Amino acid sequence: MEVWYVIGGITFALLVGVSVYLITRKIFNSHSQVIIEQAKAKAKAIEYEAQEKLKDHKIHIKEEQLRLQQEFDKENVRLKKEYESALAEFEKEEQRRYQQLNHQKQQVEKEKQEIAELKIKVLRSQSEQDKLKLEYQNAKKEMLNLIANHAKMSREEATSILLSHLEEELADEKAMLIRRYEREAKDEAKKKANYILAQATTRYAGEFATERLVNVVNLPNDELKGRIIGKEGRNIKTLELISGVDVIIDDTPCSIILSSFNLYRRAIATRTIESLVEDGRIQPSRIEEVYERIKNEMDEQMRQDGENIVLDMGLGYMHPELKFLLGKMRYRASFGQNALGHSIEVANLAAIIAGELGGDEKLARRAGILHDIGKALTQELGGSHVDLGVEVCTCYKEHPVVINAIKAHHGYEEIKSTECAAVCAADALSAARPGARREVLENFLKRMQDIENIAMDKIGVKQADAINAGREVRVIVRADLVSDEQSVVLARDIAKEIESNLQYPGEIKVSVIRELRAVEYAR
Repeated sequence: MEVWYVIGGITFALLVGVSVYLITRKIFNSHSQVIIEQAKAKAKAIEYEAQEKLKDHKIHIKEEQLRLQQEFDKENVRLKKEYESALAEFEKEEQRRYQQLNHQKQQVEKEKQEIAELKIKVLRSQSEQDKLKLEYQNAKKEMLNLIANHAKMSREEATSILLSHLEEELADEKAMLIRRYEREAKDEAKKKANYILAQATTRYAGEFATERLVNVVNLPNDELKGRIIGKEGRNIKTLELISGVDVIIDDTPCSIILSSFNLYRRAIATRTIESLVEDGRIQPSRIEEVYERIKNEMDEQMRQDGENIVLDMGLGYMHPELKFLLGKMRYRASFGQNALGHSIEVANLAAIIAGELGGDEKLARRAGILHDIGKALTQELGGSHVDLGVEVCTCYKEHPVVINAIKAHHGYEEIKSTECAAVCAADALSAARPGARREVLENFLKRMQDIENIAMDKIGVKQADAINAGREVRVIVRADLVSDEQSVVLARDIAKEIESNLQYPGEIKVSVIRELRAVEYAR
């Protein structure tokens, strides 16, 4: 009986286990089916989303293609217009050169004709001279015989008397011929010189712009004027102090004016303000930092400008310091005429004139570009730009013709070559153009420079800036060399020397500034 219970229990357990297995399997299959359905739904959703993205991407690609096509068409139209404009300009220039060449050809033909006519005249004159010579010989023989017969002289005595009279007559005729040939030679030389100058000025047309004493800096809005002035005027005072430039802020909308006779200072101040406005941070320490950075960038740019000038003009090797001085001349003016522009103009004119005279065009161009190189140093070192130019070109072993041109174009030395003569003529031609130079402006700039030089000659002076159109000179001294008490004496000494050495309207204010700045770092 117990065995049957055991068997029944086992059977029941097996049935229960099988039932549980079947139920579990069914539940698992049902759950798996749900997961599969969910996965299929997600796959469909992802596929749908991918298709939508693909559609959007295709639409975006079409829009981008359309935009690029429109830009291409627009650029193509612009380039076509530029090409047509350049072609028209080229054809116009070609027509002008053709007309110029035709005119030169006619001039050459005319000169050939004049030479042929002159040759015919010379031959005719020579023939007449031979005829007169023969007549003279015959007349001489007849006169000698006549004198010998009537005066009862020997033939030798008669010849001596006749030759003495003839010598007096020939001396007068000789003097008249010499004067005539001298006059003709001068007229011919003048015509040839005028022709060469006309050729030079016709073949070269340079740009010209008179230098101003102010720069205008445009601002995005008028609110920046207050930020440039700063709290209690600290920003504008710092800017004027380190740059030596007058910053004029008036009612003109969205602009400020920078005034200084020194082009270099004005250019640095202009770029400094533009950089500060673009950056947005305007405060004394930031102004000093940006000013130093701009100053270094300007020095690098001047070197690059000098390199480009030498390369463009085909001058060959030139010492890097001379290239730097060439770039520096962009910020130097003489009689209102930009020194670099004047030198480039002289170089090109000198090359053309030297070519017409049979000289070395490249050497004349080199002498022309360097003839005023000393002007790049006069503001820092003072003295004559001729002496400074000769010294620096001699130091860097420039050609003797270049040094001769530097001296000769102001009469310090005689002209020794064709190239030097071409440079002197080109310099006079460039300077004498109507409107090229302004005497009044140069006198004003010289007075400003003299004021600064008087202050800079004093011991302990670090920087001197003439501002307010020469009505004030701001002198910055070294705190380690000049005390507060000595600053008062220094201001009085500078004022006394200005009074005794310069002529000026009104009065000049002398401001001596002494600042001691101690810096230490906590680590």
